[in-house]
Amino acid sequence: MADISIPGVSNKYRSNETVEGLMKIERIPLNREQETLESYETQQTAWRDINQRMSDLRSSAKSLYSFENPFNNKLADSTDESAITAEPGRDASFGSFKIDVIAPAAADRFISDESDKKSTVPSGIYTYQIGEKTISMPWKGGKLSDFVTSLNKRGGKNLKASLVNVSSSKQALLLESLLTGKENRLVFKDSALSYAIETGMLQKSEKNVVTFANDKSSMTLPNLESEATEGVPELSLDGVEEKDGNMNLSPRSAFEIQIPDEILADKDSIISFSVSTNQLEHDITENQQIISEVSDNSDSAFSEPELPPPGSISFNGVTIFNNPANTFLELEPEKEFVQVDPIIDDSFVYLKNADGTETFFDISQFPVDSETGETQVSFPLSDYPDTVAIIIKNRNTGRSVSVSPMKASPSTEDEFGFEPVHPITVASDAIFKYEGITITRANNSVDDVIPHVTLHINEKTEKTATINIKPDTESAKNALITFIGKYNQTLAELNILSQNKPEVIAELEYLSDEEKESEKKKLGLFQSDYSLSSGKTSLQRAISGNYRYADDAEITMLSQIGISTNASGSSGSYNASQVRGYLEVDEKKLDSSLENHLDEIKNLFGYDSDGDLIIDSGIGLLIDKQLTAWVQSGGIISSRTASLDTKIQNSKKKIATLETQLQSKESELKRKYAQMESSLNSLQSQSNSIDNTFNRNNN
Repeated sequence: MADISIPGVSNKYRSNETVEGLMKIERIPLNREQETLESYETQQTAWRDINQRMSDLRSSAKSLYSFENPFNNKLADSTDESAITAEPGRDASFGSFKIDVIAPAAADRFISDESDKKSTVPSGIYTYQIGEKTISMPWKGGKLSDFVTSLNKRGGKNLKASLVNVSSSKQALLLESLLTGKENRLVFKDSALSYAIETGMLQKSEKNVVTFANDKSSMTLPNLESEATEGVPELSLDGVEEKDGNMNLSPRSAFEIQIPDEILADKDSIISFSVSTNQLEHDITENQQIISEVSDNSDSAFSEPELPPPGSISFNGVTIFNNPANTFLELEPEKEFVQVDPIIDDSFVYLKNADGTETFFDISQFPVDSETGETQVSFPLSDYPDTVAIIIKNRNTGRSVSVSPMKASPSTEDEFGFEPVHPITVASDAIFKYEGITITRANNSVDDVIPHVTLHINEKTEKTATINIKPDTESAKNALITFIGKYNQTLAELNILSQNKPEVIAELEYLSDEEKESEKKKLGLFQSDYSLSSGKTSLQRAISGNYRYADDAEITMLSQIGISTNASGSSGSYNASQVRGYLEVDEKKLDSSLENHLDEIKNLFGYDSDGDLIIDSGIGLLIDKQLTAWVQSGGIISSRTASLDTKIQNSKKKIATLETQLQSKESELKRKYAQMESSLNSLQSQSNSIDNTFNRNNN
């Protein structure tokens, strides 16, 4: 300690310097112990640094062969990224598929009429329902802005309210559901409904009806392969005609009508029409007969007239006979006439499925109008999701069938009979075609159509989008480069600790000047520790090893994919980094290898050699095992740091004891030298007093 000051001592006899000199000698054991402690702490820091390097390398190596290895990562490219993208999982299959987005899923967003900025919201219970979620808010009445704030607190992740400033004095209320899909429609109840009508957000609904099957030109003849009946005409489209606003089907006629796409897109649509029959005065079978030939029997089917003999003439004993007359007549065979029975059939309506099959639709379950006799047919399309067309067949021979125009009511109106006046968007499902199959979903993230692939729908596609699932070679490359970097850093740390060569640090160009100075303190710190050099050798052996995972394996070493100590191909010149075992990367060769041999590279880092579904060989596994012995709890580094912890604690205790002893020693020396100076001063004072007395006596 410098400038020791002894209270009450003037340092006339240089007591401070004397005490300081004595304390320097006494402090030698303390200084030595402090240096020892610093050495222990430096060693402990070095072990912790190498532990961090090895842990990072181990994690990187493990990531290259574990279940989440980057070689199984997939990428998805879409030819229309703005409309649809895909997110493949690790188990997704490579390939491509086509998607047509008809419409993305949307949520209800309704805006009110303009109102004064000073307008208020009357008191009441404001209830909003979105799918299965219900938001109910008691409101005491007050400013619209306060109402919006309160509603947003209640709405959470389901409902959002906001104010739109239309002008300096006017504003409008915007309500929007935060859940997409038709099943999540925004429904107003209680005071919310009356306030929405009052502010012009809702109005009484006018159903949006789509009419079809009212024009013969849009009809076709259905499949009649199984409809042939002997003796009666085949079913025909010719007997279908418009009459009194309905389509009239005369006996033995039929038609097929396609359901419009906009109705098929809304599976909740209600299709309705009426069917009636009319008994005709004459059945078409009354004058129709089946003619069959009578087969040959004992009575000949052919006959001729009986005539007298042709006669003869004689002259001079010569007789000449006349030729017989040729009277043979070929007659028509006798015919047998069979009467055809009338056909009575009440199975008029059929539903045609997407695969071309037909399903009988029993209309007897529906009510009959007592005045008109019409059967009133009405059914939700959702009950028959595969239906694409409706078929009407009149197999009867004595009845005509009348079918009214078919109507469909898409589900766009509020279930209580109200619809939005100014809808920004209306709740609807996402509608898209996957390989030509129409699919609907409630939201725009669809993960249950293509195995292990999530589709993200953004907007309608102008033309068919193609999505390709391919390997993510970029992430695999990044993982490999990260592994190489971690390996080189670990190797550099091992070189610094095990070698007392300044050039080991100088050649690490990625270190800053400050980092280099820090590394110099650790240079050669463990050069006598055999375990470090052994660990370094094991790592190098694992990196340069040959891993033949199959008899026909093409890639068995890292050097084959552009990773080695001499990947740059330099020759004829000394390269210190190559000598010390640092890895280099030939990116061009690595890119080509990843493109063409991704599975082989995956096996290079870890593979199952005995078929027990457990990785048991490969670079990644071997390095993981080797480093685990170092970094695990109770491992090599853990035992080293634990030993140093004990030494550091003992050293700190020893230093504390020495410091206490030194403080006591210093206090004792100060006390003694203070007493000495006091005694000397007293003697000096006495001497001066004697001298003064003697001098006075002499005078």
